[in-house]
Amino acid sequence: MFQNMYKPVSGFSKKTKAQKLEWLATTHFSNDETAIATLKKYWNSDEKLQKLHDDFIENTISNYYLPLGVAPNFLINGTLFTLPMVIEESSVVAAASNAAKFWLNKGGFTSNVISTQKNGQVHVNFFGKQSDISTFFSEVKPKLIESIASLQKNMQKRGGGLIDIVLLNSTKALNGYYQLHCTFETLDAMGANFINSCLEEIARTFETEASTYTPFKNCNQSPEVVLSILSNFVPECLVRAQVSCKVEDLTTKHIDGAVFAQKFVRAIDIAKVEPRRAVTHNKGIMNGIDAVVLATGNDFRAVEAGVHAYASKDGNYTSLTDAKVENGIFTFSIEIPLALGTVGGLTSLHPLTKLAFTLLQKPNAKQLMQIVAVAGLAQNFAAIRSLVTTGIQKGHMKMHLMNILNQMEATELEKEKAVTFFTEHQVTHSSVESFVENLRN
Repeated sequence: MFQNMYKPVSGFSKKTKAQKLEWLATTHFSNDETAIATLKKYWNSDEKLQKLHDDFIENTISNYYLPLGVAPNFLINGTLFTLPMVIEESSVVAAASNAAKFWLNKGGFTSNVISTQKNGQVHVNFFGKQSDISTFFSEVKPKLIESIASLQKNMQKRGGGLIDIVLLNSTKALNGYYQLHCTFETLDAMGANFINSCLEEIARTFETEASTYTPFKNCNQSPEVVLSILSNFVPECLVRAQVSCKVEDLTTKHIDGAVFAQKFVRAIDIAKVEPRRAVTHNKGIMNGIDAVVLATGNDFRAVEAGVHAYASKDGNYTSLTDAKVENGIFTFSIEIPLALGTVGGLTSLHPLTKLAFTLLQKPNAKQLMQIVAVAGLAQNFAAIRSLVTTGIQKGHMKMHLMNILNQMEATELEKEKAVTFFTEHQVTHSSVESFVENLRN
């Protein structure tokens, strides 16, 4: 059982960074100088840059590093890209790079944006007559749109803004529950702040107008706004990516192309019908997607939530990718919702994010959607390719070897000998430990 070892702290956010570290040292680290020194070790020596990082979130005490890697040779719609990827899992960048290389001389990846609408809702309680709220909404809708005129002025100049507001009757799902479902176009911005600001203003106007609406007064039943927030489920913000080639072009020295295609398609079919497999299958897709999303300063949690909801949109959790063989042509594709931005947020603040966009040839939001979808498809191809041929652990554990060696604080000479030895031997934690111990003895 945990024990109540600490007292609550008040005004913590108002303390200086030094005071926060002092409090942590005395209350959580038993005045361990090593712990505080470790936190300080990850501070940036450039004070201006460190201050920038400090201001990203509240109560910053240090920086938490993740590797930034690159996966080259991605041919997407005829253009060659090098993808920036931020991730801690050892085999992800290698797998993406291998997939890119595999498809490089087979036409590469194609991708297209299907739609870009985002959405948000004003969630409303109303227990009166449906006809009353429907009539009221019809009358007040122009005022709701007018209420956000100043908020969307600049967005509209760029060709975006509110698309429509509709009243949804959701009382069958929850008694007295209605929604003002609002759709938006936010162009190169992810648009969360813009959408939420619009929704809150629409909600205020809706309640204000409702308070003076005669039918509501007469029956003593007036709509009440519960909350207003954008949705990270964006099934109308879709992108598709695919690869295809002749079945015989899949042949390698390890496996015949027709056999590979048959096993590959079957693996996807299994992920289509078995949720336990689909979850792991889609997690692998998100390895590639999240890594590029994080490198470009976008919200990978929002992307994750929306993508997994999309995988369940028909009532069962299923694979995000499809594979087929028709007339001797193998096709592998993905269709996913991606609400991404190339302006706003960290995209213009974090120095490494700026470099990531330069690496990607400064894409707009639609182009970034295509690149990210391709990253997910490539990652999935590499995973399924391993699973239906050599198995996934052989390659994964070879990449994990260095992590085990670093945990053992192996010297450079020990690492060099271990890498040579395990080129031909199976990597397990115990086998690496035994090998290093034998070297040392």
